[in-house]
Amino acid sequence: VQLQASGGGSVQAGGSLRLSCAASGRTSSIYAIGWFRQAPGKAREFLATITWTGISTFYADSVKGRFLISISRGNAENVVYLHMNSLRPEDTATYYCAEHKSGTFYADASYFHWGQGTQVTVSS
Repeated sequence: VQLQASGGGSVQAGGSLRLSCAASGRTSSIYAIGWFRQAPGKAREFLATITWTGISTFYADSVKGRFLISISRGNAENVVYLHMNSLRPEDTATYYCAEHKSGTFYADASYFHWGQGTQVTVSS
């Protein structure tokens, strides 16, 4: 499985962005895809996960109510989105998507096949 994150950019506080995580390769083996972020000097932080069926979603308390994870699956493409609203300067970070491997959804050690990251910058 290969994952490619995109959609980052610069936005003012209060604005919105939609990140995309395109999955390719052996996608039939995917159980769930998660989004994480990492700000300079900080640990990687779990944000949200969605099962490949789209039935279940899981969120970090820090983004619940502001971020929404969704999935679009079809013959042409398989994409997991992270819709980010009411953005704050503290949301500035590099955002990554990854495939769930095993264990808890909330820890980055449970994931592999990390995408390359996309930068989000929120100005006040």
